[in-house]
Amino acid sequence: MFLQLGEAALALEDTGSGQPVLLLHGFPSTHRLWRDVIPLLAAAGRRVLAPDLAGYGDSTCGASIEPDMETQARLMVGLLDALGIARADIVAHDVGTAAAQILMTRAKERVRGLVLIDGVHGAEWAMAQLADILTWDTAQAARLHPVLVRRVRLSGSAARLDAEPVRAMMAPYEGEEGGRKLIRAARALRPEQTASLGTALRACGIPALVIWGDRDPYLSVTEVGRPLAALLEAKLLVLAGGHFLPLERPVEIAAAVNEFLGGLL
Repeated sequence: MFLQLGEAALALEDTGSGQPVLLLHGFPSTHRLWRDVIPLLAAAGRRVLAPDLAGYGDSTCGASIEPDMETQARLMVGLLDALGIARADIVAHDVGTAAAQILMTRAKERVRGLVLIDGVHGAEWAMAQLADILTWDTAQAARLHPVLVRRVRLSGSAARLDAEPVRAMMAPYEGEEGGRKLIRAARALRPEQTASLGTALRACGIPALVIWGDRDPYLSVTEVGRPLAALLEAKLLVLAGGHFLPLERPVEIAAAVNEFLGGLL
């Protein structure tokens, strides 16, 4: 289904019933990052909402809208409003955790619990890994998809992540239009949007869980995961894996999320 929110049309998978949980992917993902996690959360009695962020995947955003994470946070509040949901749990990955953090500091009454997976902390967004994408020639946009598929596959703890789920997750980025979408999204990533959120995040007091891959090649558990968990006064769960844990360890991710959210009031 699609939700029209102003100039943005958000592709949304809405599955199950019960306490709502909003799943936010990062870059260069789509909501299909969660494909093997969603049924396990729904089976535990949750209503699972998995959108493609504006300007990502099958979602669109108008020319006047930048697909930055402050915009994503605002649109996620709009998504909850459109669905009549007063309060939800949020599970986020990669830079989707920036949108979750911004949302929490600006509308904490909308968030019951928070799970951050291999995400960002302060100004640490692993932007160096995107240097070539930021300067990619848009005339060669169609060449970007296979390059990023290969990078994602090499980001796991094994030699490669399985090809099929990675390609399925990134299918919307094939071709020139998909490549331009990726370039635009990369250029809208702004670490300054979370650089000074520390005090506000700590003050929110929302129960949180931080999950990290022990071999994340982009955002290390030592330099990013542990400080983020300490800031949020959250338990840190370290799993064997790389950066894209929802693809690599979906059963473990779903079990950890269900256990944590099941303990909330």
